[in-house]
Amino acid sequence: MFEAEQKIIESAILDYCTDKDLPIVETKWAWIPFNGQWGISTSFFQLAARSFGQTRGNVPQRANEIALEVAGRLSGIEGFEKIEAVNGYLNVYFFTADYSRRVIRQVLEESEKYGHGQRLNQRLMVEFSHPNTHKAFHVGHLRSAFLGDVVARILDAAGYDVIRANYPGDIGLHVIKWLWNYLKFHKGEKPDKDITRWMGAIYAEAVKRLDQEPAYEEEIREIYARWDRRDPEVVQCWEETRQWSLDGFNEMYNLLDIRFDRYYFNSMFEKPGKEIVSELLEKGIAEDEGESGGAVIVKIDEKLELEEEKYRVMVVLRSDGTALYATEDLALARQKFLDYPDLVKSYYVVDVRQSLHFQQVFKTLELLGYEWAPRCQHLPYELVNLPGNVVMASREGTVVLLEDLIREATARALAVVKEKNRELAEENQLEIAKAVGIGAIKFPMLSRESNKVVTFDWESALDFNGQAAPYIQYAYVRANSILRKAQNVIPAELAADYELTKQEITLIDLIARMPEEIQKAARDLKTLIITNQAYELARAFNDFYTQCPVLGVEEPQRSTRIRLVAAARQAIANSLAILGITAPQAM
Repeated sequence: MFEAEQKIIESAILDYCTDKDLPIVETKWAWIPFNGQWGISTSFFQLAARSFGQTRGNVPQRANEIALEVAGRLSGIEGFEKIEAVNGYLNVYFFTADYSRRVIRQVLEESEKYGHGQRLNQRLMVEFSHPNTHKAFHVGHLRSAFLGDVVARILDAAGYDVIRANYPGDIGLHVIKWLWNYLKFHKGEKPDKDITRWMGAIYAEAVKRLDQEPAYEEEIREIYARWDRRDPEVVQCWEETRQWSLDGFNEMYNLLDIRFDRYYFNSMFEKPGKEIVSELLEKGIAEDEGESGGAVIVKIDEKLELEEEKYRVMVVLRSDGTALYATEDLALARQKFLDYPDLVKSYYVVDVRQSLHFQQVFKTLELLGYEWAPRCQHLPYELVNLPGNVVMASREGTVVLLEDLIREATARALAVVKEKNRELAEENQLEIAKAVGIGAIKFPMLSRESNKVVTFDWESALDFNGQAAPYIQYAYVRANSILRKAQNVIPAELAADYELTKQEITLIDLIARMPEEIQKAARDLKTLIITNQAYELARAFNDFYTQCPVLGVEEPQRSTRIRLVAAARQAIANSLAILGITAPQAM
């Protein structure tokens, strides 16, 4: 916002260095911690150190001398209220009213793009969700889906070109059991609603039948053999029923506002994975455990000549020649970089229990000589605990299904919405309740460190007065209400010749921080930075709402505050959008 003024100072510093025959050093700015006034600072320690050349000198003293001399040249520059030299730093402070106007102007001009960075022309891939086909979509899948989606949103907002990838498990013993049960007991049946529930029930039934009649195992092996030789009936059944699963998943993704650009499936990578294993053997990186065809392993620590155990031994092929997750993950990583050679990073949002697995996969790819291998990164997350310590066990059919969780969240939110806004039509109440309920589910899983277990409970998730999505959504609604009363007319900018209140300054400061918070969240890959930003914005707006009248005050306060409300509404909406949470128009 103050780029022109900063350039004037940078030019003055350059002139100073030229006049004093000093080396040219890039001027780097940092925000001064906010204490009622906004300002930026630059250090002269690097310049001071280089000014001595090969000789030794007192760097802090020299830096302070430079700062004082530069500050003396800058007196009277427009746009800054105060310029001072302090302990080797040059601090420049903006006029509060001018800074406030510029922040509000920028938000209103940039609208839904406010806070977003310039496009960087760098491509990243975020792979997340990974549900197994032929099973139910349950709550255990949610944290990967939410984290991956919001990390992708953050990176996109920061300026990256993001490819959202999904890697469903579409073949394996669980699928074979499902196909056996379907072909033997349900052939010809089709799901007409609640697809993932129906698919999960078929799988749970298969497990139960096998537990009751172990002799069925022989039939399972026969189905697997038919799959391996690509028996037309089994393959056709697999293709059709896999699509049912994907259709059911898409219903869930659409409901949660999650999308994907690219699908990979583990069925695609068994053969390519075995080809990589052959390459590992040929290059002496992998070895057979036994002379007569044991499992194929990579002794990673030994190959790296590490004295202490770190990567251990990775099995890349079973002794019977069948593929493992590792086999397929080696091929998946290679395929990603064949499809997108310019990938700067390939992120894997997978639970923390797979941390060693991914370390082994990525290091083995490095041993194979793939220069892109260090660009693969695992983003681990811990699991979610539900009320009553519900255990996720899809084989027993005891999982909490996502649609059931959403129904409960919607019902609980609807009770609150009806209490708060009885005048709304029932259809609108239900739509708002769904937005509030889904936001209540998402927020707790995004507002914790990803390596911390999330304990989900309804009371805190649906708190309209605490650190939860409904509280932030309600702040947006309050801002919306003020602007509706102002006929949604945003006044022209006026010179604010009155002293801003503490509440106004705090709110403007939080709005102004948003671009840097997005960049920080992208650098650290932390969704909680955005949840914290959204909550602090909502809290600051609510303080402003209760302490600062908007429509009943005289000009220029009235116009200035209406513009501030509009800017706050936009900043809250943008924060919620990055979190994949709907900003409802009423509540």
